[in-house]
Amino acid sequence: MTATNHPTLNFLLGISLLVSLSCKSQETPLIANGAELKVVSDTYSFTEGPAMAPNGDIYFTDQPNDRIVKWSAANNSVSVFMEPSGRSNGLYFDNEGNLLACADEKNQLWQIDTSNKEVTVLIDDYKGKKLNGPNDLWVDKKGGIYFTDPYYQRDYWKRTEMELEKQQVYYLSPDKKNISVVADDLVQPNGIIGSADGKTLYVADIGDKKTYSYKMNTDGSLSDKTLFTNLGSDGMTLDNKGNVYLTGKGVIVFNKKGEKILHIPIDQNWTANVTFGGKDQKTLFITAMNTVYTLDMNVSGVR
Repeated sequence: MTATNHPTLNFLLGISLLVSLSCKSQETPLIANGAELKVVSDTYSFTEGPAMAPNGDIYFTDQPNDRIVKWSAANNSVSVFMEPSGRSNGLYFDNEGNLLACADEKNQLWQIDTSNKEVTVLIDDYKGKKLNGPNDLWVDKKGGIYFTDPYYQRDYWKRTEMELEKQQVYYLSPDKKNISVVADDLVQPNGIIGSADGKTLYVADIGDKKTYSYKMNTDGSLSDKTLFTNLGSDGMTLDNKGNVYLTGKGVIVFNKKGEKILHIPIDQNWTANVTFGGKDQKTLFITAMNTVYTLDMNVSGVR
């Protein structure tokens, strides 16, 4: 499938982007001069979980159709990478270049070798009970994995309620032997992303419409929970300036202080996730309902 461009949509959204810029962001614009939203493809059911591979390609999920799709940074085209995919949702690449997937079908966390598509199940329960449904994840410098575990009832599950008492945030140790709860006081944790220096973790509590920042400790635990903004998020990312990108009604960007500096409107009912990709990591890749978009930026990602 080859990427397509919608001139009318780009024109209208381009105007909206300019209107949405704050004074601060106009002085140092995040969006590249003259850039417009481009539709990569609109042939999916619900897109989620974009993750950048080491070469700048983006892998994302078409969750209802049980497949992982790859966007090629070299020629701006998309192709199916894996189908079926364990109903994968959130994705992220580990420090060795393996693709990690929140495999929702059996509430597991997968490690996928992209060269041969061999799957290793890293987690399939917590203390003998099914996880709610791993949703989103982030990998620290040591290789430890933080992931959120909200409960969203799926029509392909036999169960109809949680086995665990809470919807929590977990940490899987770098050696993949120990899993621990690092946040247990959120309503419904969803989006998660860590800073490039490995000091701050952002977690969106979509159930309480809030996003928090935490200090990441050397043992993987979290402390110093601080309200970042009164807005939840589905997926999220960071740029090299430390700005935080939240999703929902388009993409909403906040600076390090939690001040809103930009809104990127998307002509969809819901924007699920966002990340940076491309060879220079200056392409913002956005998943929204049945469509994926790209937008050229002045800032870059932090991987």
